[in-house]
Amino acid sequence: MRIKFLFFTFLVLATISTNAQQSKAQIQAKNTYLPRPKLVVGLMVDQMRWDYLYRFYERYGNGGFKRMLNEGFSCENAYINYVPSVTGIGHATVYTGSVPAIHGITGNDWIIQATGQNMYCSADSTVSTVGSSSVSAGKMSPKNLLVTSMTDELRLATNFRSKVIAIASKDRGSIIPGGHSANAAYWYDGGSGNWITSTYYMKQLPAWLTKFNEQKYPEKYLKQDWNTLYPIETYLQSTKDDVPYEGKFPGMSTSTFPVKTSEMLSRGMGLLTSTPYGSSLTLDLAKAAVENEAMGADAITDFLAISVSSPDYIGHQFGPNSVEVEDTYLRLDRDLATFFSYLDTKVGKGNYTVFLTADHAAQHNAGFLNDNKISAGVFPSSSILKELNKQLEAEFKIKNIALSFSNYAVSFNYAVINANKLNEETIKKSTMEFLKKQEGVAFVVDIPNAQNATIPEVYKEKIINGYHPDRSGVIQIVLEPAWYSGSSPRSTGATHGTMNPADVHIPMVFMGWGIKQGKSNNSYNMTDIAPTISGILRIQEPNGNIGKAVNEAIK
Repeated sequence: MRIKFLFFTFLVLATISTNAQQSKAQIQAKNTYLPRPKLVVGLMVDQMRWDYLYRFYERYGNGGFKRMLNEGFSCENAYINYVPSVTGIGHATVYTGSVPAIHGITGNDWIIQATGQNMYCSADSTVSTVGSSSVSAGKMSPKNLLVTSMTDELRLATNFRSKVIAIASKDRGSIIPGGHSANAAYWYDGGSGNWITSTYYMKQLPAWLTKFNEQKYPEKYLKQDWNTLYPIETYLQSTKDDVPYEGKFPGMSTSTFPVKTSEMLSRGMGLLTSTPYGSSLTLDLAKAAVENEAMGADAITDFLAISVSSPDYIGHQFGPNSVEVEDTYLRLDRDLATFFSYLDTKVGKGNYTVFLTADHAAQHNAGFLNDNKISAGVFPSSSILKELNKQLEAEFKIKNIALSFSNYAVSFNYAVINANKLNEETIKKSTMEFLKKQEGVAFVVDIPNAQNATIPEVYKEKIINGYHPDRSGVIQIVLEPAWYSGSSPRSTGATHGTMNPADVHIPMVFMGWGIKQGKSNNSYNMTDIAPTISGILRIQEPNGNIGKAVNEAIK
């Protein structure tokens, strides 16, 4: 009887084992993975105004911006919902669905309120450069980001099988989107002309990237010079080429085409980022990453985060009404068409999801607006800070009480205030009264008490969203529309950072796997991108997320 029982038990266990093996084999055979795109491409264009989608629409080809608008879903009224509107915060907000009050990136740099020290958003003194002899260029990591990104959440959701690679000319444009757990983040080192990274990610560059750097593409691009893509007389959406609102390249007597970059090579490879070739090189590297890292090659979704930085450098130098900016977007449109065509072939059309947005937009040059009878102005922050400190010194008998107007917020010198036992509330009151009298100032807000300020609710929301008590100043300076911080109304180029719609109205377009075709004129926020992509991927939204998914866009 015992022998029969043992034999029966053996048969049962053998059957269970066989069924388990068959079940596993059947699962593998059926390839029953959760439906997801093979690849997500996050595409951010630094300083891209929403209206650039339509300002140059008639000149775009069918494969770039126009393809996204015609095949994808466009949120026509998408806005930045915090202040200030700058690069570091924009990248953090898009990828976390959060705001500075939560994710902690309160500027490209900020004042640490407790110490008065300056902190760059991607700075990390504990890591080292990989790929260049520059000591400082690679001392970067995402350690200052206080929350997860959607790229982190994708890695977590797939037990880190998903591959995340981030690429941008600017270090902050790649590091922050990559999140804490990226396989790699690469940025451009103008000193060497190489794409580099830091020891946060790896000890040495992958062989394929070393070979890419050895091709010396920056030098090859710059030897081509920069002339307009089409006859210059056809650039009807721009001012004439030679106007006083535009900055000049070093060594050039005018700001006109052609730009003889081939004659400027001795100035270094950093010049590349101030031309449309910087965008071309970024997308060249993106294709190389897809190819060599086999991104989108299997059923486990990968994420390629790309930030095209050159439009920001060009916009700052020439302004949004320049031939240079128009040519930049016509060239970028062509580069995007080539890139999408590559993805169609490599990953498969319909197998990838891409979103397009910007970290911020840009204002018109104040001189340009004034010359066209439109009110605008420049707030001379440096000189006004000096005047403020003179007044505070006269009143409190202490020098340099106000440290900075950085990010349109007043940071105080707490070391001085505490050492001299000064009353901060009294200092704030005196500072606010002084600032209210300055030309171009619309409102002055005590940020910790912003909820009680007599200002429009939308301003309150942006001020509160932008405030992190450890990393933000305590008094918000809100300028009149079309005013911005600078040195002179006749300064060249353009800038950003305010709550003006010109600074905060951004493109938000989705295309590809899981996306409907269409557009919406409903109001959306930059924070809505991360939960939308998270919903498409069926993953947890980032842990600081406050955005809402754009359900209209999702199939």
